[in-house]
Amino acid sequence: MPFAVQERLIRPARNVYGSLRLPGDKSISHRYAMLGAFAEGVSRFTNFSTGADCASTVACMEALGAKVERQGGDRVGITGVGGWVTPAEGPLDCGNSGSTMRMMSGLLAAQEGRFTLTGDASLSRRPMERIRQPLEAMGARLTLTEGHAPLIIEGGALRAIDYTTPVPSAQVKTCILLAGLQTAGATTVREAVRTRDHSELALRAFGAKLSRTVDSVSIAGPQALHAIEAAVPGDLSSAAFFLCAAALFPGSGLVLDSIGLNPTRAALLDVLTALGAHIAVLNLEEKHAELVGTVQVSAPAEGLGSTTISGAFSAQLIDELPVLAAIAPWTRGGISIRDAKELRVKESDRIALMARNLRAMGADVTECEDGLDVPGGQKLHGATIDSGGDHRIAMAFSVAALKADGETLIQGADSAAISFPEFFELLDLVAER
Repeated sequence: MPFAVQERLIRPARNVYGSLRLPGDKSISHRYAMLGAFAEGVSRFTNFSTGADCASTVACMEALGAKVERQGGDRVGITGVGGWVTPAEGPLDCGNSGSTMRMMSGLLAAQEGRFTLTGDASLSRRPMERIRQPLEAMGARLTLTEGHAPLIIEGGALRAIDYTTPVPSAQVKTCILLAGLQTAGATTVREAVRTRDHSELALRAFGAKLSRTVDSVSIAGPQALHAIEAAVPGDLSSAAFFLCAAALFPGSGLVLDSIGLNPTRAALLDVLTALGAHIAVLNLEEKHAELVGTVQVSAPAEGLGSTTISGAFSAQLIDELPVLAAIAPWTRGGISIRDAKELRVKESDRIALMARNLRAMGADVTECEDGLDVPGGQKLHGATIDSGGDHRIAMAFSVAALKADGETLIQGADSAAISFPEFFELLDLVAER
């Protein structure tokens, strides 16, 4: 069900200061829920993501036979189906979650039965051809509507493949690995740019064996999964909004506890450091092969510098690019973003929305097909922001609003609940006014 349009007024801040513990990582929560529901035994998770997207994954797996026990907002117990799902009586509603639809398709393609996956209007516009091609190469039958959901899967026994992803995508990689988990022989996924490896780490945590080279990952099937108990690290993509906010204010000081610092996700820290922000990582430890630590950030007295984000960096930062663009006007030399055409087929055309909303706040910005050029040294004013119902646009421009002159009205602010329902409450805690 689509979210009702809601407006949120953001007032400028004098500083960003304090300490936060953030909700569980969305990417890891999706994978733990899916694998826990597919495994044998009872898995228990704490600090599970409170976002609507992960709730969609849990609901779909529940409809496929897993038993789910919700113990408060962020504690979940899941009794798995032991490798064999029960076809749902009706369509599986993935809501707004592309992660749910793309990754679960790989899990279901190797199962006997017919499965229909649907989503909201936004999800129904996002490309699904990228998973149809490898799954059909493995022997599954998928039906799409002009390359989009609703998605119908005729599942059954598959054959192993060696597949090179045309567009770097952790979701597509995961889709293929989950199908390969259930398929005789070795299934290999090759990628020109290494994408986030949460799926590989989660599969190993649940007992699967995989092998990895510089540009590929292989899984030999079939393999069984076994339940785990795990605390989900705080979400670095959610932390990005607070890290960038703190980086805008000289004299700021922000501490984020128990944040996931997976190397395939931590490029944001490198970018902020290159811009001149002071970043310290403390108490680094490994939990179920995921790195977790405390991050401290403060802004340089002279302000942020400049940077260009392109190539592999753009793929690694795809979720963080909106907030980096939103703070770019206050850097000294600006931020250029290239090789990020994938932003145009996210929950919205994020490139177009970033450009439009920056201009609404008075910024000079150049939009190109695969990115943006946002000059530095600019002074922006409050404005009415059109989030396009996109959670990352709503949150990114809430951060920009902290530094603007005057108040900013975020339209569609409640879209933040897709990934981060607590966002505005936590922003108010650390934004000193």
